[in-house]
Amino acid sequence: MKKIILNNGIELPAVGFGTYKATEEEGNEAVSSAISNGYRLIDTAAKYGNEEAIGKGIKASGVAREDIFITTKLWRENLGYSSTKIEFEKSLKKLDTDYLDLYLIHWPANAKNYDNWQKTNADTWRAMEELQAEGKIRAIGVSNFFREHLEALFQTANVIPAINQIEFHPGYWQKELVEFCKSQNIVVQAWSPLARGKVFKNEVLKAIAGNHKRSVAQVCLRWIIQHEVIPIPKSTSPERIKENIDLFDFELTKTEMEEIDKLPEMGFSGELPNNWPERI
Repeated sequence: MKKIILNNGIELPAVGFGTYKATEEEGNEAVSSAISNGYRLIDTAAKYGNEEAIGKGIKASGVAREDIFITTKLWRENLGYSSTKIEFEKSLKKLDTDYLDLYLIHWPANAKNYDNWQKTNADTWRAMEELQAEGKIRAIGVSNFFREHLEALFQTANVIPAINQIEFHPGYWQKELVEFCKSQNIVVQAWSPLARGKVFKNEVLKAIAGNHKRSVAQVCLRWIIQHEVIPIPKSTSPERIKENIDLFDFELTKTEMEEIDKLPEMGFSGELPNNWPERI
């Protein structure tokens, strides 16, 4: 497995395993299956309601804790200094671990929901910085932060976010935001890397998959990797779990990359950080 180095020197795998919408039983079995197939980056969130199952799945795998990279996220309704520390401890207990490898702010505070969204994000981040300094978190980051949210955070942050996890897939890949994150030495992770399944009927992607004798999913995930972004595909199917990590023995051409880059919008969730709780 190829490794990516974060801005604090920590390494993490170039592909992760997502657990969004995985039920307790599915989460436990899917995580065990994923780890047995070589995944070492496991991504969950407090909002998913499956941290306990994920923790059980990791333990059931038999792989040493230090060999697994665990990510979870602080939900946007629990932002703030004190609540961050409270929610962190809840997640730690549910995952049944002594530390997290990565803790993310799931969505930034915004003007629609907070009188002073900049201060709310800053206070949340200060709590996360303290937890990291105490050795309870190896790396801290954000999710769904636009440039404006990042630049506001930079005004008070002592630690630059290691990661920004955003919606990124063919048909919606936020090029300018990704370029900005890279300029700040922030690694980008891709949620919904298969565009909620919308990629599977696309003729361009099917043709490129045929060129390589690969699946459309593998082509999409490889495209993400070649953009130096970390995909976090999710599945409960053992066959697809295995397929989604088998990405490192082929490469898309420059022309194929450009073809995928130019695909029209598809599969966009409609979720934007300044609009919640409503979608556009």
